[in-house]
Amino acid sequence: VQLQASGGGLVQAGGSLRLSCAVSGGTFSDYALAWFRQAPGKEREFVAALRWGGGRYAYADSVKGRFTISRDNAKNTVYLQMSSLHPEDTSVYYCAARIRWTVNYCSTSEYDYWGQGTLVTVSS
Repeated sequence: VQLQASGGGLVQAGGSLRLSCAVSGGTFSDYALAWFRQAPGKEREFVAALRWGGGRYAYADSVKGRFTISRDNAKNTVYLQMSSLHPEDTSVYYCAARIRWTVNYCSTSEYDYWGQGTLVTVSS
């Protein structure tokens, strides 16, 4: 399974950005797909996750109501729509995949595959 993240960039506080993660090499039926982020000097943290087969979405409290995770089945792509961005959202954002959905979706150790990361910088 390969993950290719894109869409990062520089945006002003209050602005919006959409990240994409193209997924290839798998059958997707019950994948867990997630976004994590890591700021300089900090641990990688959970942002959002979805169950590819549908019916399950999860968000970190810090992004709830501002970020939306979604998928496009035809394009095998997962998106992270980010709105009302804060300078504290500045991080490298990573997409991650796991063959089966897990209740521990917010743990980095649960994921088998990772994209290369895309940098999001929010200026104040």
